[in-house]
Amino acid sequence: MIDMTSDSGYTMAEAIAEAKRCLHCKVPGCRKGCPINNDIPDWVHELAMGNLGNAMAIINAKSNLPAVCGRVCAHERQCVGNCVLGKKGCPVNIGKLEQFVADFDSDMALSHENIVEKTRGRVAVIGSGPAGLTIAGELSRQGVAVEIFEMGREAGGVLMYGIPEYRLPKEVVRKEIAKIEHLGVIIHTDTTIGRTLTIDDLFDRGFDAIFIGTGTGKPKSLEVPGGNLPGVRMAIWFLRRVSLFNEGYIGRDEVMVKPGDKVFVIGCGNTAMDAARTSVRLGASEVTVLYHRDIERMSALRAEYDDAVSEGVKFRWNTSLTDIHGTDGVLDAITTVTDGGEPVSEPADKVIMAVGSAPASRIVSSTEGIDVDSKGYVITRDTPYGMTSRKGVFAGGDVTNRPATVVHAMQDAREVARGMLAYLDAVKLFREIDRK
Repeated sequence: MIDMTSDSGYTMAEAIAEAKRCLHCKVPGCRKGCPINNDIPDWVHELAMGNLGNAMAIINAKSNLPAVCGRVCAHERQCVGNCVLGKKGCPVNIGKLEQFVADFDSDMALSHENIVEKTRGRVAVIGSGPAGLTIAGELSRQGVAVEIFEMGREAGGVLMYGIPEYRLPKEVVRKEIAKIEHLGVIIHTDTTIGRTLTIDDLFDRGFDAIFIGTGTGKPKSLEVPGGNLPGVRMAIWFLRRVSLFNEGYIGRDEVMVKPGDKVFVIGCGNTAMDAARTSVRLGASEVTVLYHRDIERMSALRAEYDDAVSEGVKFRWNTSLTDIHGTDGVLDAITTVTDGGEPVSEPADKVIMAVGSAPASRIVSSTEGIDVDSKGYVITRDTPYGMTSRKGVFAGGDVTNRPATVVHAMQDAREVARGMLAYLDAVKLFREIDRK
């Protein structure tokens, strides 16, 4: 296993000292900036007083994945970016504080949530990424029997296979999932809905409602000559292979980037940053990100960009990939063009595409009655929120083209959970009426 970890957590003394800097504003900008409206000043105040159990209880009321959010949320655009102390250039480091509280709670086993009796119906959740795990946690706490169906070898979805170890240690994900399992949620792995089972099979098994939270697992490609050469891969695929290698499922020879490779990453979102920084860790001699716009229009967080630069990643702005060349079927060069310039060819060993993704069609193609838009995103309604064109089937997260980050997927899933609860209660009521 290649060491891809980093530990930027606080000590107890450091965490309390940082928490004491919070002004506990009457109109807290940090809470407004949080997509799930986390009661940040309240739990930060409890932490400042040393009351970690109370702090965790407040966080748990709004978040099912605090140890994850503390590490991968876009804090600079959300809570931290809206902290009033940011005007003086020293905002409270809310992300690291949340990470500290969640890790301490997990390590010390402080929290113990009682299992609620499951009397409000049965729900099948397809996918165990941020949306699926959030739905499972929200519904289980409200008395719904939940079972998750995950196609991977382990639960976690993009958290397990799409975010590098150095940003999100997999043991952190496993601990968060264990907390959700403790609520009574059952997880089935190696089960692909649309192949192993269908939506109809799940209803036949007695589920009252189904949630589709499969994300956007189908990577988009950039149509350029040579794009089908073996040395060209999608970033999602690449990052998943690295995760599988680090977990011991595949060998090092099955990871595309080799020591000494000259790697080009196409795109400039957070996934591109992950691919670039992972390539550095894999021993690439040179890693360059090509982006067809300027730095001000990149979708990656500035902090992710800064970290990539500090690790040696190079960036070329306003530059497009036009050709990928190979000799005897082996990639050996690319051609690029910068705005206003002439095409330039240069040696290359690997090209990693990070140009977005779209939903896979496996579920909707095997099921009648679920409408999608022209791009393949599942269409949902507002009442009950999140229900698709097929009664009892709900969807949320990236598969509906609403969120773009982990916390936004969680925000959407919480709204869908409320819609599902209303639907389940209505189904239960009509069943009781029919029995009478």
